[in-house]
Amino acid sequence: METKHVVAAVIRRGDKIFATERGYGEFKDGWEFPGGKIEPGETPEEALKREIREELDTEIAVGDLIDTLEFDYPKFHLSMQVFWATVVSGKLSLLEHEDARWLDKTTIHSVNWLPADVTLVDKIARLL
Repeated sequence: METKHVVAAVIRRGDKIFATERGYGEFKDGWEFPGGKIEPGETPEEALKREIREELDTEIAVGDLIDTLEFDYPKFHLSMQVFWATVVSGKLSLLEHEDARWLDKTTIHSVNWLPADVTLVDKIARLL
């Protein structure tokens, strides 16, 4: 089974985190922490900054690693490094996503998280 190495940002503003709804592909309409694939030669932090710039037209500062998730989807294994992040500049424009919301610990379960992301939601809620 192929392993996809990806990174995701939990963009935080005060006690809220930024969640995005996928607008394309097999997991369209599922909610996730934004990010994407690590390209050859990139560090996870570099990949995350590039992906957020491409997807949301925003510059972020990458903070501490929250967790590394290992999750088996039917067609591939996902290895996802998830980092705290903050907005440096930009307006979080949705270039590839259908929707986005700022969620806090009382609303974090109000969206339909993708299976891999759901495993992290409770931990993030506790940290908010």
